[in-house]
Amino acid sequence: MPRSSVLAPSPPVGDLLRRYRDAGDPLSCEPVAQGLLNHGYRLVTTRGDYFLKHHLDGDRDTIRRQHRATRHLQAFGVPVAPPVEDAHGRTVTVIGGRCYALHPWIEGRHRDGAQLTTVESRRLGALLGLVHTCLDRVMPDRVLEDADLRRHDCADPADTFALIDELLTLARGQRTRDAFDVLAEHRLLERRALLERLAHRRPPPVAEPATGWVHGDFHPLNLLYRGAEPAAIVDWDRLAVQPRAEEVVRAAAIFFVRPDGELELAKVRAYAAAYRRAAGAGAEELAAAVHRVWWERLNDFWILRWRYQRHDRRADPQFPAASALAVWWTKEYEAVCEAFAG
Repeated sequence: MPRSSVLAPSPPVGDLLRRYRDAGDPLSCEPVAQGLLNHGYRLVTTRGDYFLKHHLDGDRDTIRRQHRATRHLQAFGVPVAPPVEDAHGRTVTVIGGRCYALHPWIEGRHRDGAQLTTVESRRLGALLGLVHTCLDRVMPDRVLEDADLRRHDCADPADTFALIDELLTLARGQRTRDAFDVLAEHRLLERRALLERLAHRRPPPVAEPATGWVHGDFHPLNLLYRGAEPAAIVDWDRLAVQPRAEEVVRAAAIFFVRPDGELELAKVRAYAAAYRRAAGAGAEELAAAVHRVWWERLNDFWILRWRYQRHDRRADPQFPAASALAVWWTKEYEAVCEAFAG
């Protein structure tokens, strides 16, 4: 996520901890994450370690909804880290107009698809299926019904061509061009040629029958492992109603992409089959999601927008694999569909 344009204020740790009965006295508070939606800190007290989250958007109802979801999911056996309740049973603390939440600190490490065996990839798919089915049970039906009536529109290549022209101008106009700028220009020209050839394959706007509550940002940096077992799914800020199968495909495209842009299809196959069993999803649902996410990737230039429009280069290391994936996926479209839906 792009960094906030406002420097993060130091959290009022002493005032915050006084709201809790048994959180202890502060010993240290070190930043561990900073993004658009929140800032995170490792807070060490005389009673233990915590993850202190500063929610930048300050929408208390949305934050409480995320908190309720994780508490209910934990009751169903989903590995999560629900917030700690304060002395009055609240999970959102407001100090100086800013919203904070205190979570238990979860020891663990992140693992991408290259670090997962085929068996562990299968477990990952089953875990995401468990998340989706449990969210269906714990989240409000009314919102889901409203979302079912929405139509899902895919990117218009005419808009993409205009963006490509803008990004090409910016990439070519750098005062000191480097290897990234050269690669960016190559990929932009390549993508424009692909879209000109494949514009007729734009998915039509359709109502999404398999829409439901999803995590919204399921990828390796939001999943902590302890040994071979998932210890906690974190960062529920993007909890929302969306096409479920698209989250499945997007997550796989992050977990299982190789540095050269190819997907590890054997692991994808194991992951997707386990998801379908756990969530009761059909092959047609996954195949349709593959098509929509493939089209989304063909039209997506978020890393270049960060670099050239926002002057934020933190995502630059992801560009070689991400940009190569769109091209490889186009070439191996049938094999990718078979891995998810076969």
